[in-house]
Amino acid sequence: MPHDRLLLIVEDDVSLSRTLRRSFERRGYEVMVAAGPEEMEALLRERTPQYAVVDLKLEGASGLTCVQALHAHDPAMLIVVLTGFASIATAVEAIKLGACHYLAKPSNTDDIEAAFGKAAGDAGTPLSQRPTSIKTLEWERIHQTLAETGFNVSESARRLGLHRRTLARKLEKRQVE
Repeated sequence: MPHDRLLLIVEDDVSLSRTLRRSFERRGYEVMVAAGPEEMEALLRERTPQYAVVDLKLEGASGLTCVQALHAHDPAMLIVVLTGFASIATAVEAIKLGACHYLAKPSNTDDIEAAFGKAAGDAGTPLSQRPTSIKTLEWERIHQTLAETGFNVSESARRLGLHRRTLARKLEKRQVE
């Protein structure tokens, strides 16, 4: 199999990683799967993929640290971040750390493959005329704080001045997955 079709999936949801693996293998990719940063580092010692798909919220870890490590390992790697907790704050951080694209779940293989092809950006993307709502601003602030705390809900609630259960309810209401 050609070396230029090697893909790394960093996803702790076993069924999603299995589905993505099968779908990308049918498209001619050779796929490696890691459930977290430690497994990812072990795989990177063996091979360097050209593509990576990273879940933003991993069990006990932030996908942003994976993005940073992948970009440091190979700056030419095309990295797409997938998340069920999309926010502007985490999208900006993912791009700053080396991701080429950021997609909200649910996203399929077509979406991910298209994102690899859009690494250069598109200055012709239409601007939104809709003003930002208070709920959206609240959501953005919550996710900015979550990113700052490494997705620690208790610490985020403390910093936001919310009860932990209140924050958990807000997260459940807006979950995109």
